[in-house]
Amino acid sequence: MNEPHIPVLLSEVLTYLKPVLGGVYIDGTFGAGGYTRAILESSPNTRVIAFDRDPSVIPTATLFFEKYQNRFSFIPDCFGSMKQYVETPVDGIVLDLGVSSMQIDDGSRGFSLRFDGPLDMRMSQNGLSAAEVVNTFSVSKLADILFRYGEEKASYRIARAIDLERKKNPIETTARLAHIIHQVMPKPKDGSDSATRSFQALRIFVNNELGELEQALENSPSLLNQNGRLVIVSFHSLEDRIVKNFMINHSDSKPNVNRHQPEARVFQSPIFRILTKKPVVPTLDELNQNPRAHSAKLRAAQKISEGSK
Repeated sequence: MNEPHIPVLLSEVLTYLKPVLGGVYIDGTFGAGGYTRAILESSPNTRVIAFDRDPSVIPTATLFFEKYQNRFSFIPDCFGSMKQYVETPVDGIVLDLGVSSMQIDDGSRGFSLRFDGPLDMRMSQNGLSAAEVVNTFSVSKLADILFRYGEEKASYRIARAIDLERKKNPIETTARLAHIIHQVMPKPKDGSDSATRSFQALRIFVNNELGELEQALENSPSLLNQNGRLVIVSFHSLEDRIVKNFMINHSDSKPNVNRHQPEARVFQSPIFRILTKKPVVPTLDELNQNPRAHSAKLRAAQKISEGSK
């Protein structure tokens, strides 16, 4: 059961999740099982219901079941579907958003710019692939995806370049797509890859990542016990913004209100108490051990009521 990656903000996740003796927790992004293992090891009676849509994690889940028996259960589906499977409220939910280290490091999955592989990017390994999006969507639709999910200002220019190249031959590999984007985009001064935002946008769109997150957040109040905790680790601004706004709009925290716009609140009475006034970020020690944690942000909230509409 050796982990191929280091769980991000693990100590902080446990601090805010605060596992209790005999508690039941949902790990919505099982991956290599880093969070799940830590929760299960925190108490001999703690239970975890783990979710992951990636079939490649099933062998790891099988090992966990062999070790922890009825304290561990695994559901091969996305965390946006948690409510379909969990009938009894739980004491906590933890989500580690985005792509996992194992997915990035496997060139055949098509997530990474570091490896040449098929332009796939599907976490569940089924459904619409990134290659299908790149080769069949209109220029305007491609540009919209790159702008909306990658915050890419040059989205139309990149989409036009993709269109010109796919007319010659279908774009089927990560290396070719990256090359097309590199031809259009100047190399950033900070040394980053100019194709990163476009790859992020395609991955988010293909996997409906923001839609799944929004669904999980909306379902979280009914999934949590009184005083249950919601802990979410995000890795880019789109995710973090959704999590932040959800927690504010469903808590007694008052955001700065624009006097020209009415205050939009989903519930009349608060459901959550925010536990993190500011997002929690990795320490320097963690960054030295795990550079991939550099963009991680943790936000947490505790359920205080059912709320009223």
